[in-house]
Amino acid sequence: MIFISKFLPYGKQCIDQEDIDAVADVLSEDFITQGPKITEFEEEIAKYVGAKYGVAFNSGTSALHGAYFALGLDKGDEMITTPNTFVATANAGLYLGAKVNFCDVEKQTGNIDASKLEANENTKLITPVHYSGNPVNLKEIADIAEDNDARIIEDGAHALGAKYDGKKIGSLKYSEMAMFSFHPVKHITTGEGGIIVTNDEEYYERLQLFRSHGITKNNLVNPRDGDWYYEMQHLGFNYRITDIQCALGLSQLKKLDSFVENRRKIAEKYNGMFEDNPYFDVVKENPDGESAYHLYPILLKEKYANHKKEIFSKLRSEGLGVQVHYIPVYLQPYYQNLGFNKGLCPVDEEFYKKELSIPMYPTLTDEDLEFVQEKLYKVFSEY
Repeated sequence: MIFISKFLPYGKQCIDQEDIDAVADVLSEDFITQGPKITEFEEEIAKYVGAKYGVAFNSGTSALHGAYFALGLDKGDEMITTPNTFVATANAGLYLGAKVNFCDVEKQTGNIDASKLEANENTKLITPVHYSGNPVNLKEIADIAEDNDARIIEDGAHALGAKYDGKKIGSLKYSEMAMFSFHPVKHITTGEGGIIVTNDEEYYERLQLFRSHGITKNNLVNPRDGDWYYEMQHLGFNYRITDIQCALGLSQLKKLDSFVENRRKIAEKYNGMFEDNPYFDVVKENPDGESAYHLYPILLKEKYANHKKEIFSKLRSEGLGVQVHYIPVYLQPYYQNLGFNKGLCPVDEEFYKKELSIPMYPTLTDEDLEFVQEKLYKVFSEY
């Protein structure tokens, strides 16, 4: 067994005593689920990004499922997304019977390439992903969506606190809804969790219905039997988040700006440290935006990309918890059984061949960054 004296993961949560106290406090209150902390959290997230409404869910995946439902995505509809994402972005469309199509990505960012986006009269939804926290070119995508009467839902799982065109992702200038994730490696955490923000009251109400079994006490179809009466009007799910989780989220939200600021400072230091190195390139920030740097991806030069499997394992053994983001979705066996084949998005396949995500989280120290550089260069120099 190899003993590793120091190990830096690619990402992790940042929990302090204030967060612990917030969770402990809610445990002594009347509601630990379906209570006021949920509404408070939803309102504060919406306020932070500049949206009118927020509906919190028990995961980013269920939040996307809810958003697609609220939009009315259904059998026979088509949607377009990027293959450079976690499978949930596409899966949520399949849950509703839609046909999922993939658009290739930009070579330098891994974001969906608007110049290759081909929508048509059957395209109901385009779901761009702000990969690594780096904003996509929303205006170009919005122009294509408008020309084809399609709608946009942003997958902002990586992008809470990021900005595009001077406004926060989630301000919805170009989209109907946006999703954020609160998984532990994201900018703030609720343990597991997600949220949809929107400015549309109808979407807001449909999101609430879908999250809670399709049940409501408002806008009833049948006469009310009494104050206890409720109706199931849609086939919804139990996708509810708890007050315990939202108490943690509210505490974390107070620190979000400092978390993002620290991530950006770390990225700036990485950029300087890695300038002109012979081993890899770094992902370019969108000049029209500000990345929230959920990830810090590096792209191995061809010589080293050919040895990525061995390099990955050696870096892990040296104490660097590198990860790969992502395997192109359509290369997953389930999608191949749907008829997708290798070669569909060649730029993304090349991106996957080259990409490694190195440690990026707000509490990394200068000493940690030097450790990262030392271990990277040590391993790469062996090839």
